[in-house]
Amino acid sequence: MPAMTRFLFAAGAALAIAGCDRAPAPPADDTTADQGFTSSRISVIARGTGPDIILVPGLNSHRDFWNGLADSLEGRYRLHLVQVNGFAGFPPGANAEGPVSAPAAEEIARYISESGLGRPAVIGHSMGGTIAMMLSARHPDRVGRVMVVDMPPFLGGMFGPPGATAETMRPVADSMRTAMLTAPPGTPTMLEQMAPSMTMVDSMRPALIRYSRESHPPTTANAFRELLVTDLRPELPRITVPMTVLYVVPPNSPLPPAQLESAMKESYAGAPTAQLIRIEESYHFIQWDQPGRLVAEVDALMRR
Repeated sequence: MPAMTRFLFAAGAALAIAGCDRAPAPPADDTTADQGFTSSRISVIARGTGPDIILVPGLNSHRDFWNGLADSLEGRYRLHLVQVNGFAGFPPGANAEGPVSAPAAEEIARYISESGLGRPAVIGHSMGGTIAMMLSARHPDRVGRVMVVDMPPFLGGMFGPPGATAETMRPVADSMRTAMLTAPPGTPTMLEQMAPSMTMVDSMRPALIRYSRESHPPTTANAFRELLVTDLRPELPRITVPMTVLYVVPPNSPLPPAQLESAMKESYAGAPTAQLIRIEESYHFIQWDQPGRLVAEVDALMRR
């Protein structure tokens, strides 16, 4: 599905590259984080009451990007908002080196166990969707439902030819990581050009740029490399709990919707319970562009 993925997630790639042109800001205030759980890779804030839902943000994102959804849901559910260290001004901790998504998934699994959560739902946006899939496939006994918001199971397909594999993508991923880390300070970022294609909500675009610039460059570069060489398609059959995949038709896509839908369905063919749902009138950040629709889809998933 290389062609489909190129247009669905070009904005996400831009966000990754944009985060590498300056040092992070001082650590964000995290005084309200759950003090019963400590990790060098993630932190978690819980709010609301009811069935548990874990919300995982994407690359270079702040957990506050889920605030609108959490505001709508917290009267019916208990929300656990994850922050991945190294992004959006949070100190990198153990995420300063090596992979990010896979270790974060393991830490969320530990959070579920140590917090005594009874198989919560896990919802992830973009890179957070990758983390949600890893968690659900590798710890099937700890997750009750999963939602992936606008992310394929193999992001590397957008940078390789048809038939690309995780192994063949390694040289490309290594080269992109190097380029991200060696870009001269002050170089105009792709994100500043691509932000209009990431959300239809003008007021949210400055936050995308700000938090990307406040992210730790090595963490961003390592996380992006990891995404390019991670192919979760072989692991999808292990996800047997109810699963929803939301996706959008990106702006200016040269492919008609039917072709995009076919490519997305093909990529998730190995997920036995996956329901693929196309969200209209939305770009990559569905939680901002179609908040009411996202709330409805979360409620539908929780009823499955």
